[in-house]
Amino acid sequence: MAKRKRRVFTPEFKADAVRLCKSGDRTIAQVANDLDLTETALRAWVKRADAQAPKSATSNELTTPEREELAELRRKVKRLEMEREILKKAATFFAKENT
Repeated sequence: MAKRKRRVFTPEFKADAVRLCKSGDRTIAQVANDLDLTETALRAWVKRADAQAPKSATSNELTTPEREELAELRRKVKRLEMEREILKKAATFFAKENT
């Protein structure tokens, strides 16, 4: 079996392929075969679309923008905690120096 050349697809094409899978009348395997895609790639697109879609209020799964925001906030908290520790040590140092 010859190795297939890597292809690049537009976001619109991916969204249309996912929409075909979600319409319910065909399986992912059938849609992949019809569009000459690998099942693995199409399943990954569907999974990514599910993760990015807004969820109901009861769902605990984060969307991609929420994950990015969470990572940024965690970096900021870590930096602020380091800064606070430095300021505590400096305050202790200067307090000892003045006595």
